[in-house]
Amino acid sequence: MMNKKLGLKEFRDHIDSLDAKILELLNARAQCAQDIAKIKQDESVEEKPIFYRPEREAKVFRHLIDCNEGPLTDDKVSQIFRQIMSACLALEQPLKVAYLGPEGTFTHIASRKSFGDSALGFPMATQDEVFREVESESCNYGIVPIENSTEGVVSHTLDNFLDSNLKICGEVQLRINHNLMVSERYHGLEVEKIYGHQQALGQCRRWLANNFPEVSKVAVASNGEAAKRTSDERGAAAIAPDICADIYKLRILSKRIEDFTDNTTRFIIIGRENVGASGDDKTSVMISTKNRPGALYRLLEPFYRNGVSLTSLETRPSREGMWSYVFFMDFEGHRDDKVVIEIIKDIDKAALAVKILGSYPKALTT
Repeated sequence: MMNKKLGLKEFRDHIDSLDAKILELLNARAQCAQDIAKIKQDESVEEKPIFYRPEREAKVFRHLIDCNEGPLTDDKVSQIFRQIMSACLALEQPLKVAYLGPEGTFTHIASRKSFGDSALGFPMATQDEVFREVESESCNYGIVPIENSTEGVVSHTLDNFLDSNLKICGEVQLRINHNLMVSERYHGLEVEKIYGHQQALGQCRRWLANNFPEVSKVAVASNGEAAKRTSDERGAAAIAPDICADIYKLRILSKRIEDFTDNTTRFIIIGRENVGASGDDKTSVMISTKNRPGALYRLLEPFYRNGVSLTSLETRPSREGMWSYVFFMDFEGHRDDKVVIEIIKDIDKAALAVKILGSYPKALTT
């Protein structure tokens, strides 16, 4: 701790010295990343080396948060080290990440939160395209919304897993703040139409009813698309995140118009590889079962008996026949945990089919 009586020049000199040490350590870390990449390449003879390890990153972030004594908040520490890890990973292999676009969507923001600015982002028009880009190996990973705390599950994302062999490799939670924006060119004109993603329109339903009850609301593929349309359309407004104001030259009329202040969306990262255990994980499964009395009970009872918390349960129509359904379940634990192995065995006895969608680290709450 420096003497508080030191003058401004002494403090600035000390900061310069600290910056030099930080830079030296950053480059030492980057060199380690390159050395690790070389080892992985040498050891991977027949298969492509895997450079991105979500379970390893999760352990690093948890350790940093445990060690953090301030004054930087855990959230700021996570943001800083996300960019450091992203830059170092890019030295090994720049990741290609598909996300629901265009630029400025909440999925775009979630992608940057998950992979940092050094990853190469590829905006897609639909969730289907995100899945296809990863399946075709055009992108290493994809990120799509899965559920919102206000509006519930994003059913189209779940439906993609009915035909896909991709795995869930991670999750990220993002606090959602909506803003009403207009084009800088048309600021001051009466709003005649409001664009927004269907989920965004639902999350702002009460505010819109109170402030623009007679204005037409138009659902579009994403909030980024809403902002993009608004930038060129007279009398139009968009529900979109802050980032869109800069990207599409929009002016914010009203900030934080969501009906609930704790509005949060959960996104999942999809990829082609299984993820190892991080020590604090979640597993997602898809289960089909016969339509008979007690079917759901037989699926849920093993969780209760083994004391494992079920965090999500959704039902979607199956494509196997009319009035046939599949269950999507999220629960605590990793697929390699002994208790989870036993639960899957018990469920398999009662189900027609069980598909493990993935085990992955729980989202950080910072």
